[in-house]
Amino acid sequence: MNKYSSLIVVAAFVTSCSSSLAPLRKDGLKPTVVTETVLHDTDDPAIWIHPTNPQESLVIGTDKDTDGGLYVFNLQGKIIKKSETIKRPNNVDIAYGLQIDGVLTDIAVTTERETNKIRIFSLPDLKPLDNGGIPVFEGEMERDPMGIAIYTRPSDKAVFAIVGRKSGPSGSYLWQYELKGTSDTKVEATLVRKFGAYSGKKEIEAIAVDNELGAVYYCDEQFGIRKYKADPALNDNQELALFGQKDFKSDHEGMAIYKASAITGYILVSNQQANSFMVYPREGSNGNPNEYKLLAEIPTSTIECDGADITAINLGKPFDKGLFVAMSNGKTFHFYDWKIIQEAIDKHKK
Repeated sequence: MNKYSSLIVVAAFVTSCSSSLAPLRKDGLKPTVVTETVLHDTDDPAIWIHPTNPQESLVIGTDKDTDGGLYVFNLQGKIIKKSETIKRPNNVDIAYGLQIDGVLTDIAVTTERETNKIRIFSLPDLKPLDNGGIPVFEGEMERDPMGIAIYTRPSDKAVFAIVGRKSGPSGSYLWQYELKGTSDTKVEATLVRKFGAYSGKKEIEAIAVDNELGAVYYCDEQFGIRKYKADPALNDNQELALFGQKDFKSDHEGMAIYKASAITGYILVSNQQANSFMVYPREGSNGNPNEYKLLAEIPTSTIECDGADITAINLGKPFDKGLFVAMSNGKTFHFYDWKIIQEAIDKHKK
């Protein structure tokens, strides 16, 4: 199936299944690749970079259902592997080089909503490393984990999972866990922090971490995008920024960070009901790292995108300047050549 016939399938799916979904945009950028379909409902992707041959990099995506799981796609959008059954996985993120019994191991971490756990798998083979799952939000009435992002601290390579949920109290909505390997080639998690303001308007699902700048961002849906420090050792839970409050049609959703250099680039956030992405400067505005003025709105061919990821690494043509991946209703993920996105940003700059 080529990308154009795939788009027809997506549009037909949206039309037949729900008239309430935002219509396919006529001005939307066309994806370079549309993946093969999963069984139920795509939700969130993460890009894994191959350590020796970037052209063999993979996209890990969630299929959100009771008998869902993680799917592995190659850069041509073909499904090459599926995990064991995961009970409603929502979001997924990746960490590189977690030391597990003396071996540096890349891992995918996903939330499992129906069991109130996070699940951890080695990459690229998707071997489970968690003894069936690690409980999160223990002792809370409101658990139901949804969003997840991984922070790898540059100073010592310690790995942390920041987990969000369907609902929770303001001030401690997000819980942060340190992940460590054990002697029996498994991973354990230790709660190290609770933080995060919440408006109460809808939910918090999309979370993104900037390792180099030490920041974590999350979407307080229908309210705004919040920024905090990512390192729990700083013992600083003060909100650094709140932005994007007037830029979205309704829900603030999937979020991804394009790193043009060590400190510059873009933050892209799904304007879900408008089928577009709002673009902000990664380094901030007017010399202020905590001020974020809207740079551009990019129309895409995604349908109500929930999750996204980006890399600036050269993955070979056509993704030699990087890859942008976005979920779309219709059981697919869309792969965009970053050059197309960059051209659109330049064209649509505010």
